[in-house]
Amino acid sequence: MILNIFNFAANKYQDMIQRIQTVFLFLAAICGFSLLGLPFAKTPQAVQTSALFADAKFWAGDNIGLIVLFAVAGALAIAALAMFKNRLLQIKLSRVSLISGILGLVLAVLLFWMDTKNLAAAEIQDGAGAYLPFGFLLFVILAIRFIRKDEALVKSTDRLR
Repeated sequence: MILNIFNFAANKYQDMIQRIQTVFLFLAAICGFSLLGLPFAKTPQAVQTSALFADAKFWAGDNIGLIVLFAVAGALAIAALAMFKNRLLQIKLSRVSLISGILGLVLAVLLFWMDTKNLAAAEIQDGAGAYLPFGFLLFVILAIRFIRKDEALVKSTDRLR
């Protein structure tokens, strides 16, 4: 019984697993959701004059806009992952996810830039979250590229029929 259920699930999602864009969307979702917990930057001690570094780290939890944008970006990447049979919808969801990721990155840079005058001489160290938005953007762009290739291949085979 359990073996039959496993075989059914494996056959149903076999098409999704075989495509490279699935891997890219999955990695993008991991990057998007990881941004919710990993800091963008840290300081050795808390900076009381700073709104972002009052707890010695700047992360998405410091601003509700960052939380929303990166959560939406990750959720849309997961949603696009599930739409493997509808490539046009998958491309649309991926584009909206990409836009949300770009807006989150711009907002994070803008917040950091506006807070630099409050940091005085604090030593700022990069966090893992500083690089994840770029990984997210790269993975979503690659996924869109391969989804388009897949759609072009399907259209070309339909023309041959």
